[in-house]
Amino acid sequence: MIAYTTYLTVRTKKRYEILDITDHVERVREESKLRDGLIFVSAMHITASVFVNDHEPGLWADIMDWLERLAPAKPDYRHHQTGEDNADAHLKRMLLGQQVFVPVTEGKLDLGPWERVHYGEFDGQRPKRILFKAMGLP
Repeated sequence: MIAYTTYLTVRTKKRYEILDITDHVERVREESKLRDGLIFVSAMHITASVFVNDHEPGLWADIMDWLERLAPAKPDYRHHQTGEDNADAHLKRMLLGQQVFVPVTEGKLDLGPWERVHYGEFDGQRPKRILFKAMGLP
């Protein structure tokens, strides 16, 4: 049985950004020597998410537009009364989710033909960590 944990620190250039982290998930699979099991991927910050979808810039823009309609950046959130300015980032994270399980079968990530693993940042420009935990059989 394999139980392998590692972390990736990211720092986005923008406050809102989507990064494709699938290649890093593959590196974790390779480093862990996982042949059959799961890789758990989790955003370790309450203003970021991890999700699976297509790597397509138009879709990424659509996702950001959709999130902005549902959880717009605006000054009148009660959370801002604490001195913060990122209430919308917390809400955006809730919409996309914080973590995913990526299946591994016969030594390969078992994703659909267009599926990629993404990190969504909604309060960026500072270092944040992503957790990767590979579990299963060598």
